[in-house]
Amino acid sequence: MRLDELPSRQASCISAIDWDGLDDKAARRLRELGFDEGVAIETLHRGPIGLDPIAVRVGRMTIALRKAVAAAVTVVPA
Repeated sequence: MRLDELPSRQASCISAIDWDGLDDKAARRLRELGFDEGVAIETLHRGPIGLDPIAVRVGRMTIALRKAVAAAVTVVPA
């Protein structure tokens, strides 16, 4: 399942990231924020218009992602 499809408040784990599907700036940002395979992640809420941005929790950080970036992250329920 992709991160942009994950229901709110469901604990999950990153299983893959489509680095080639992201532009260099977005890929670098995700790496700097600790996105990697095996990392625990949880969707907190979505924006009201077009469901963008998506707020996620990675570790103790809350991060806002555009839906297109979240679609590049594949997760599995924990």
